[in-house]
Amino acid sequence: MKEQKKQSNPAKPENEKPTTLAQEIIGWIEVIAAAVIIALFLNNFILVNATVPSGSMENTIQPGDRLFGLRLTYLFTEPKRGDIVVFRYPVDASLGKKTNYIKRIIGLPGETVEIRDAKIYIDGSEEPLDEPYLKEEWVDMNDGITFIIPEDSYVMLGDNRNNSSDSRYWAQRALYDYEEAGKEITVEEALSLSFVKKKQILGKAYVRYWPLTSISLLK
Repeated sequence: MKEQKKQSNPAKPENEKPTTLAQEIIGWIEVIAAAVIIALFLNNFILVNATVPSGSMENTIQPGDRLFGLRLTYLFTEPKRGDIVVFRYPVDASLGKKTNYIKRIIGLPGETVEIRDAKIYIDGSEEPLDEPYLKEEWVDMNDGITFIIPEDSYVMLGDNRNNSSDSRYWAQRALYDYEEAGKEITVEEALSLSFVKKKQILGKAYVRYWPLTSISLLK
């Protein structure tokens, strides 16, 4: 008689156990948790994510644009004139609030910056600062302003000078906001809030990533 061939069924390893629903759920939770931790690390230590709510930086940046900045840029180098940066708004910071602004660095530590007839003059220079990024003719708060910048501080101005809350206005704003908050502040203290300290700079803005049709590096 012919021996019947036994069907060979590959045996499962004795130690292998079927994956339960609970194990699958735990696996997904671990993946999601890892992704969240990585995102938080990038957002808090590597990248700064900013949404522009106003037209203060037009035409360089439009309202609603979303930007990525790099927090590590100034770890080993100093901020430079012309850099577009995300920073803590000094007046709100002094009141214990966290409000982020985005402007262009115009004045550097130790410099004297004069605004005369819609031109910027650095340290008494006879030649005004070349500013090809300005949106239009500058007519608002464009004359008779002098900033004597403390060490480790910067003057920030928007590219849309006719519609920008920047260093020109912050001292006056500080006096008003402190009065509204029922707190006292001297004129000298208010004037000191015209400047952004280096520790308040969160990062240099590099990339516009939204809207998708306008993805580009910032100049």
